[in-house]
Amino acid sequence: MEFCVFDESYVERLRAGDFRTQEHFAAYFTELIKIKLRSRVRRPEDIEDIRQETFSRVLRTLRTQQGLRNPEKLGAYVNSTCNNVLLEYYRAPAHESPVEDEEQVQEYPDASSGVLDHLVSREVQAQVQQVLEHLSERDRRLIREVLLQERSKDEVCEEIGVNRDYLRVLLHRALKSFKEEYLERTSQPAGTMYRR
Repeated sequence: MEFCVFDESYVERLRAGDFRTQEHFAAYFTELIKIKLRSRVRRPEDIEDIRQETFSRVLRTLRTQQGLRNPEKLGAYVNSTCNNVLLEYYRAPAHESPVEDEEQVQEYPDASSGVLDHLVSREVQAQVQQVLEHLSERDRRLIREVLLQERSKDEVCEEIGVNRDYLRVLLHRALKSFKEEYLERTSQPAGTMYRR
């Protein structure tokens, strides 16, 4: 893949809605975003959601009165926007979902890798199963179905009667409960679990 250098003319054409420039922008950054997300997000539809939201935000910014101050930094801006969207993928966005607190800044595992992927031995896996048994029925079901069995989030949403954004909130809370229970049972210092 050939890397592209962006200038004011390119950004202006993109801002104006020039078809060829938009086509190049989409093809170029789609490839980069997919490379970036492949190791972090398993489901292709989630990668596509993140890509579309990234493009939407970048183009929206370009079309504002202020636009992008440094056109040559378009690539860095797309990358940082993608990072922000990816963080929101892991944590339900506060402006769209009914999250009561700011505890979402804590690190949680990539949903694509599954909780058990972060655990090494059978003994630890047995501890995880014990922790799951002590969670509420809803939390246990969410962790098992969404993370461990990797069921379609759309199916789970339909079954429990919530939208995708609120599912993220519920999953965040379930993982928080799981983490607290696990740390209490294993006496690990806070913050050590789920680190890569």
